Amino acid sequence: MKRSILILIGTVFFQALISQGTFIPAENVFRQMGRDFATPNIYRNAAGAPGPMYWQQEADYKIKLTLDDQKQQIHGSEVITYYNNSPDELNYLWIQLDQNVRADGSLKELSTPSYMPERLAFSGSEDFASMLAEDSEFRFMEALDGGFKIGEVKDGNGISYRYTINHTMMRIDLDAPLSPNEELEIHISWWYNINNQATHFGRSGMEYFAEDENYLYTIAQFYPRMAAYTDFEGWQNKQFLGRSEFALTFGDFDVKITAPSDHIIGATGVLLNGDEVLTEEQLSRLDLAAESLETPVTVLSEEEARSAMRNKSKQTSTWHFKAENVRDFAFASSRRFIWDAMAVKFGNRTVMAMSLYPPEGNPLWEQYSTRVVAHTLKVYSRHTFDYPYPVAWSVHGATAGMEYPMVSFNPGRPFPDGTYSEMTKWNMIGVIIHEVGHNFFPMIVNSDERQWTWMDEGLNTFLEGIAEREWDHECPYPMGRPRDIVDYMKGDKTQLAPIMTDGHLMVQFLANAYFKPATGLNILRETIMGRELFDFAFKQYALRWKFRHPTPEDFFRTMEDASAVDLDWFWRGWFYGTDHVDISIEEVEVFTVNSGNPANEKAILKIEASAIPEEIAVQRNRQEMESMVERDPGMRDFYDSYDEYAQSPEDLKNYTQYLEGLSKEEKALLKAEKFYVQIKFRNIGGMIMPLIVQFSFDDGSSEIRRIPVEIWTRNNLETSKVFSFEKEVTALVLDPFLETADCELFNNNWPRKNIPGRFELYKTGK
Repeated sequence: MKRSILILIGTVFFQALISQGTFIPAENVFRQMGRDFATPNIYRNAAGAPGPMYWQQEADYKIKLTLDDQKQQIHGSEVITYYNNSPDELNYLWIQLDQNVRADGSLKELSTPSYMPERLAFSGSEDFASMLAEDSEFRFMEALDGGFKIGEVKDGNGISYRYTINHTMMRIDLDAPLSPNEELEIHISWWYNINNQATHFGRSGMEYFAEDENYLYTIAQFYPRMAAYTDFEGWQNKQFLGRSEFALTFGDFDVKITAPSDHIIGATGVLLNGDEVLTEEQLSRLDLAAESLETPVTVLSEEEARSAMRNKSKQTSTWHFKAENVRDFAFASSRRFIWDAMAVKFGNRTVMAMSLYPPEGNPLWEQYSTRVVAHTLKVYSRHTFDYPYPVAWSVHGATAGMEYPMVSFNPGRPFPDGTYSEMTKWNMIGVIIHEVGHNFFPMIVNSDERQWTWMDEGLNTFLEGIAEREWDHECPYPMGRPRDIVDYMKGDKTQLAPIMTDGHLMVQFLANAYFKPATGLNILRETIMGRELFDFAFKQYALRWKFRHPTPEDFFRTMEDASAVDLDWFWRGWFYGTDHVDISIEEVEVFTVNSGNPANEKAILKIEASAIPEEIAVQRNRQEMESMVERDPGMRDFYDSYDEYAQSPEDLKNYTQYLEGLSKEEKALLKAEKFYVQIKFRNIGGMIMPLIVQFSFDDGSSEIRRIPVEIWTRNNLETSKVFSFEKEVTALVLDPFLETADCELFNNNWPRKNIPGRFELYKTGK
């Protein structure tokens, strides 16, 4: 560490030392985002809130559904009442047919790249199928015969509509435009084959249990659904290709599901005819669960589920559900379900947290699932708004995790002997938090998932991390931890895309749409804004857009409007760019005040002079020969014994005069024993961040100093800062808690520290 002397003349004033002639990039990262954002209007104002003329469409559904447990089919009919609340006349309507992603010749199947291998096995159809479609979801497409089989499409008077099906979208052509403030009815009938998730995967489907020849159904995207029509997009009719999810319209659902009478069904909404489909004992247990705030109550036991699994009723029952102000509907059905429930209080409202799971889920599910549901509702509500729906289900199925209003499908299965790994447990807890959390984003704060995946996945993953940390301080890998995104951020830029990219266009989808936005929000909360400002602004966003359709600009503007923190630089770098964080400590200089006292200052100069190494040529000469003056000491004179670092009478006279000219305050400042540390920082990665520096001192203590990101405003590439201490600094660490996702740690230390890497030895074959 370099040590310098700071000469103090008169009154001293210290400030950041900015190099002269600083280069300022033509495109400063702090420039306003106005030209990149959509222009505020009467529908969405400049503060990020709904405008005075904000509107959104509405679609109500009456659905009758039959689950065919013999053929594994869904048969349904629906009446959609569509309300045109927009100021536009609509000549046609778009309806989503998501099951058509599984149809033979689907756009997904045709657009999936395939390659001809050099060798193919004679036996086994899978090799040939993989040649046709690398995506295993479509290897058995012919056997599935997937996709909607549409029956009739009629209006309220029974007259058939003209319609056109374009893969996963159906356009209904209207004989007369649907004017503003008008409504119409659409009657549709359909059926489809339910996919087996063990072979065809997907967000919903069935799981077959060969040991007792029973099925477990987790059913979604099962009905033709109205596409969203908004002020910012018009019709959101981008094709569903299996990855980017959905844009949907709020409405009320009245759904009747006919299934085997020994099936238990969990669904979006409130069960209206529990007295018809449940036993008195089950209803009594539900009443007990509604009063239990700490421990789940078993509504249907494993023994009762196993009895139904053996007996297999051939009768049917119809379950009647009603849900208000939801954007979608999903359900689960099986005779293999165990059911438990507990209550969560929000004021004078009681919300039921409930789980359905087969015996294979235990002991994990009976121990954790419903408790995690309740925990999630409490944590998310504290950061957004009180959970408004009456129920929240966690259903254990074969899916990797999927969300719908009030219902989520979640994995997490122990080994057959009931044991499980730590990873299985934590993955289950994390997925349940994540999928139940989706009730808030996007089921209520209803963003357009088709084009902005991060608006639901990223925000939800961020809150998932908060809930995981609050569940257990020892959570091994909470979401949004900055150090976990480093490898992705510093990777090959040709394989990276900005967060503000359509999900179908991303190479590294999970990192881009889930982990990077979650990490960015965590950095905003913990490092840039602070919890108080961030939490208030984030809650304002949730409250403003509860049961509405926000855009990214609405989120960005609200976060700034409610916090008075300029975040344009952050949105630009973290969401619209692919730069990474790499800030380096380039140079450190330590200064002390020149007291003017010759006794002290000359002693310091002598020490510094003695630290300068002797010239190498002189060192070698000393080893090889005598010098001339060594051979003849008479060649020395009085200069050879003169000590230039000794205090002289003249030095003392000048120092006395210097002190007499100083004020009392200046003398006190002169005598203060302080160390001034100047650090020069360089922005290597392109993404700026606040500077968090840990100083270690000669007495073994340490101290943290935090410098706001605005230190980079006048020069985005390099900056400097001076710190003062009463103790001598021995070492520095930049970003000591790894809170900014800095990608290179070797240049975060002073003096430099070796950051060891590792390599692996392995044997090679011939």
